[in-house]
Amino acid sequence: MKRFPELKPNFWDVIVVLAVIALAALSAMTVWRGGTETGTLTAVVTADGQEIDRFAPADLLDAPRTYSYNGVTLTVAAEDGNGLRVSSSDCPTQDCVRTGTISRSGQSIVCLPARIVIQLIGGAADSSGVDIVIG
Repeated sequence: MKRFPELKPNFWDVIVVLAVIALAALSAMTVWRGGTETGTLTAVVTADGQEIDRFAPADLLDAPRTYSYNGVTLTVAAEDGNGLRVSSSDCPTQDCVRTGTISRSGQSIVCLPARIVIQLIGGAADSSGVDIVIG
């Protein structure tokens, strides 16, 4: 029976392993560095692609705002001072109400029958870190 020689790591094996570890650490730091953007969170309300309102979510703590467009009326209310939700709507599908609270930059609520979009911009891009990891 043929005997294989015992494998021992040499200098280049160590270099390759260190390079792979350094590349993995650099990639992880790049991914987890997100969410450092600062600024005020702002809600932008558009109807049929045209901006109709712009405000800070904290502005709704006193009184909710109502928007009517395309025969549908939406009521937007503040949630915990930094989030928004559609508290009521007379649209047939109620998807905008079921969306729940949005509180991070980039999130949006869409009412298709009314053709109204409420989107949060500015502030931190994402305070919860990585959205998904596959692998």
